[in-house]
Amino acid sequence: MTHALSRRDLDFLLYEWLDVESLTSRERFADHSRETFDGVLDLTADLADKYFIPHNRLADASEPTMRPDGTVEMIPDVQRALAAYAESGLIAGPFDHEVGGMQLPTTLARASMAWLQAANAGTSSYALLTAGNAALLAEYGTPQQIDTFVRPMLEGRWFGTMCLSEPQAGSSLADITTRAERRPDGTYRVVGSKMWISGGDHELSENIVHLVLAKTPGGKPGVHSISLFIVPKYLPGDDGGRGERNDVTLTGLNHKMGNRGTVNTALALGDGTHRPGGEAGAVGYLVGEEHRGLSYMFHMMNEARIGVGFLATALGYVGYLKAVDYAAGRTQGRPIGAKDPAAPPVPIIEHPDVRRMLLAQKAYVEGGLALGLYCAKLVDDLDTAADAETAADLELLLDVLTPIAKSWPSQWCLKANDLAIQVHGGYGYTRDYDVEQHYRDNRLNPIHEGTHGVQGLDLLGRKVIMRDGRGLSLLGARICTTIDAARGRGGTASAFADGLDDAWRRVVEVTGTLWADGDPATALANSSVYLEAFGHVVVAWLWLDQYLACEDRSGDFYDGKRMATRYFFAHELPQTGPWTALLASLDDTTAVMEPNWF
Repeated sequence: MTHALSRRDLDFLLYEWLDVESLTSRERFADHSRETFDGVLDLTADLADKYFIPHNRLADASEPTMRPDGTVEMIPDVQRALAAYAESGLIAGPFDHEVGGMQLPTTLARASMAWLQAANAGTSSYALLTAGNAALLAEYGTPQQIDTFVRPMLEGRWFGTMCLSEPQAGSSLADITTRAERRPDGTYRVVGSKMWISGGDHELSENIVHLVLAKTPGGKPGVHSISLFIVPKYLPGDDGGRGERNDVTLTGLNHKMGNRGTVNTALALGDGTHRPGGEAGAVGYLVGEEHRGLSYMFHMMNEARIGVGFLATALGYVGYLKAVDYAAGRTQGRPIGAKDPAAPPVPIIEHPDVRRMLLAQKAYVEGGLALGLYCAKLVDDLDTAADAETAADLELLLDVLTPIAKSWPSQWCLKANDLAIQVHGGYGYTRDYDVEQHYRDNRLNPIHEGTHGVQGLDLLGRKVIMRDGRGLSLLGARICTTIDAARGRGGTASAFADGLDDAWRRVVEVTGTLWADGDPATALANSSVYLEAFGHVVVAWLWLDQYLACEDRSGDFYDGKRMATRYFFAHELPQTGPWTALLASLDDTTAVMEPNWF
C-alpha cells in the first residue's frame, strides 16, 4: 500500500473549507473548473505512484556522488520521474498563458506539489526550485530573459536554483563576498563561491539556471550593494539551446543527514576552470537594477519558505499515515482492565497513549496543510485583487503569515515524524520502516530558507510592526470573524472561541509589551518563543475554522476533524499561556548569558 497525502482531506480543505471552486468565477481562472482541478490532483497522484514513490528509499540509500571528472552521478530513477513530471506540463501550472502556463490557482499548484513532496522529498525539490526561479524571472526579468530562461524551465528542459549562501556567511547575506563587474557588452563577470546550493549541479536537465546574489561596485555597505544575476551553467546558444560552458564549477557535495536525493553543492564562480569567451569569470546577466538584488530574491525566498512549510507538512503527513496504518495492524498488549491473560492481543491503536500520539500527529499535519493552503489562497486573492488597497492588505497579511507558514510545520510536523517513529516502537528506529527516513528528511526544514531563529526575528522584528502593526490587525480581524461565527454556533464551538479569543488577546498584548520601550535587544531576546506562541494561536484559529466547516455533517472523516480540533484546544493551545507569560516578563536570561560561561 502506498501513502502520500489524504485525498479526502485535500478535497475537504480545497472545496469545503477554502471553496477554491469559486475562484473560477474570476477572469484569471475562468478556463478552469472543479473537473480541471480534480484532474490535476488525479494526475499528480498517478505521477507520485508510478514515478516518485518507487525510488524514494533507493535515492536515500544511493545519494548523489561526485565523479573524478567533476560531474554528478545519481540513480536514473530521478531523471525518469522528473521527465514524466515535465511531460505532464504541471511545472507551468500557475504561470501566465503568455509564457506557456496554465493559469492554475496557486492553491491547486501547491496542493499538487505537496503530493509529490510527500511521495519523494528529494526528487520533488528540483521541480520546486525550478518553478520558484522561473516565477522570479517572470516577475522581474526582461522579455528577452523570459524567452531565454523562463520558457525552457517551464518546459522542464532547464532547471533552476537559488544561490545565496556562502561558506563564511550563512544566513548573513550582508557578509557575502561574491563580486560582479560590468563588461562593455552589458554582461557581468561574477567571481566568488556559493555553499549549500540545492540542485547546484547534475545531469538531469540540459542546463541549470542559477540565480546568484553578488555585490557590485557603487552600492552602500552591507545588503545595499547586492545585485541579482542569472548565471547559467551553459550560456544560451543562438538556437535557443545551450551553448558554451560557463565558468561555474562544482567543487564538492555536502553529505546530508536526510533529503539525500536532492544534490547539495559547493560551487565556484569564475575560478577559471572554464573560460567563456576566452577569459575567466562566470558570465552573469543582471536582473532588474543594480543593488536591488535582495529585494528581488525575496520574491523567490518567500515562495521557497512557504514551499519548505509544505515540504515539512508533507513529510509529517506521510509519516502520520504510515503510523496509523501500522497501529491498526500491529497487535500487542491487552486493554487496561482486561482480566483474561489468554485473550488475544489487540491492535495498538486501541491503547489510549497510542491514540494520543496519533491525534497529535493528525493535529500537526492537518493543521500544517490548512496553514499552507490558506497562504496559497491568499496568493490567488492577491493575484486577482479588485484594487490596489486590497492587494496591499493581502500582501501584508501574507507577509505576516509567511514566517509561520515556514517555521510552524518545520517544528511541529517534524514532531509528528518523531511520534510516528514512537508509534512503530523499535521497528521505527530501523531502516526497515520508512518513518526513520521521513524524520531525517524533515530535519532539514527548520534550518534552510531561514532558520527557526531567523523566522522569529523576522516575525517579531519586522512583520508584526510594519505599517504600525496593520498586518497584525488584519490577521486579528480574520481571527475575530471566526471567533464570532463560533460563538454564534454555541456549545463546544463557543467554548473553543473563548479559548482562542483569550490566546489571541495575550499575543497582541505581549507584542505591545515587548516593544513598549523600543529596545530591539530586549524585544527580540526570546523571539523564537514568540514565533511558537504566535504560530500555535494561528493554527488553533485554522482548526476552529475547519471545525465550523464541518457543520453538522456526520461520518468518520468529520468526527476525526472535530476530535483533532478538541485535541488542539485541550493539549496544544494551553501551551501558549506559559510562552506569553515568559515573553511578558521581559526575561533576558539568553541575552545576558556570557559566552565564556558555557
